[in-house]
Amino acid sequence: MPITDLLERNHKLYGDEVALVELNPLIKDARRRTWKEYDLVQQTSATPYRREITWSVFDEKANRVANMLLSRGVKKGDRVAILMFNCLEWLPIYFGILKAGAIAVPFNFRFDSDEIKYCADLAEIQVLIFGPEFIGRIEAIEEELSRGRLLIYFGDGCPTFAESYRELVADCPSSAPLVRLDEEDNAAIYFSSGTTGFPKAILHNHESLLQAAQMEQKHHDTGRDDVFLCIPPLYHTGAKFHWMGSLCAGSKAVLLTGTTPEIILEAVSNEKATIMFLLVPWAQAILDALDRGELNIEDYELKQWRLMHIGAQPVPSSLINHWHDYFPGQMYDTNYGLSESAGPGCVHLGTDNVHKVGAIGVPGYRWKCKIVDEEGCEVEKGGVGELCVKGPGLMTCYYNDPEATANTLKDGWLFTGDMAMQDEDGFYFLVDRKKDVIISGGENIYPVQIENFLAAYPKVKDVAVIGLPDKRLGEITGAIIAVKDGMECTEEEINDFCKQLPRYKRPKQIIFADVPRNATGKIEKPELRKRYGAERLVEQQNMA
Repeated sequence: MPITDLLERNHKLYGDEVALVELNPLIKDARRRTWKEYDLVQQTSATPYRREITWSVFDEKANRVANMLLSRGVKKGDRVAILMFNCLEWLPIYFGILKAGAIAVPFNFRFDSDEIKYCADLAEIQVLIFGPEFIGRIEAIEEELSRGRLLIYFGDGCPTFAESYRELVADCPSSAPLVRLDEEDNAAIYFSSGTTGFPKAILHNHESLLQAAQMEQKHHDTGRDDVFLCIPPLYHTGAKFHWMGSLCAGSKAVLLTGTTPEIILEAVSNEKATIMFLLVPWAQAILDALDRGELNIEDYELKQWRLMHIGAQPVPSSLINHWHDYFPGQMYDTNYGLSESAGPGCVHLGTDNVHKVGAIGVPGYRWKCKIVDEEGCEVEKGGVGELCVKGPGLMTCYYNDPEATANTLKDGWLFTGDMAMQDEDGFYFLVDRKKDVIISGGENIYPVQIENFLAAYPKVKDVAVIGLPDKRLGEITGAIIAVKDGMECTEEEINDFCKQLPRYKRPKQIIFADVPRNATGKIEKPELRKRYGAERLVEQQNMA
């Protein structure tokens, strides 16, 4: 069945129960307050930044979006992009796209104008729905972007080059559109990249999305009384597919903006959250605040918080051991996955396996795993090779890229590009990444993009960008820079030059040294990571 059937089921069975809460303790401006004017959205506290909708309103809003898109000529299989921050309308818009038979294409809200244009062309989108935070970026490419495309603006003060979401949906019926869907129909496109930084468009069908929902519900035993606290951006497969456990169970979820320890614990306490997905930096920040005495657990109602799980980056066992000092008896899980595997969970630790923290776990619900050598032959337990996964959540293909698809999907197996080993107990451990993507705080950073940028600085002779270990973020970006002969360069100069980059892409550590390359001209990054990674580990240990 299509994933939209779960929403319609929840409408029928639990229509008057709360489905989604938007909680934003950071923003109190007029833009947020005016959003309450949308039909059937209720204010539920004295603060203007907490709103909620029921399952019936959720489904009806999705129907209005679907009928609006159909009225504007969107056909089954058309691509509709979403470029918005988390808010109460994000998921109804997503499901409205699916109900219209179209393909939902979430955009990373970190994309700059060129990346927006590139991904819009790559996925061949027909419609872009965007929020007020992105007016400037869209305006910069509007002339090219709007050719043959409908631009829909979600918010107040609609720019002249777009049409107003509010006006378009105002008169659309809330009844389900007459579009027949099945699990083999295409549903969504997500973006991923290799070390080059050029995204691939990953196509999934409804079966993949349904698998993600059922798997999440099963892995974490999500029930009707659970409350899932969701912090990461919904454009990311991790956030959305973890939330789909709540969709499958018909239970409430809270979309929280803000990642400070106080904001997180207050949300868990006030919303009676039972399940939360964290990134390592957020978990580490909570522990640090508790260690410093800045927070007191006794000030919060946390007894109902039964499960904390982490994904998107390696998890130090010391962090989880320390976590249980403050939260004894709380269940823990970690999840491994890729956008190509419908997000997290194709490998997961399991709540009964805390003694194996450090492993990514065992095959997830309805998944199979194997480790192969360069010839594609399975290696013995204890041997290192490339991790491959197989299951009903596999992507259909890289959209319009048969060559890349053939290189990644082989005989029904997804070759992940991650190097792993399996121990005698059957648990999988990541050893190294075959690709050089840096994962900092759960975000992918692509070294080649930064290398190309730094190479343009007049004093730079050669440059390599690598990930360096970091207690809070998992990794930080380090730039090894060889300066041109006869010139002098300072760290301050490089940092000033890098202000042109988005903050998350700026190198956090500058190292002036030679850049080793092999006989074919390739940078020897393993050598650099070994050398400078070890130095940083010693430095962090000395600072502890």
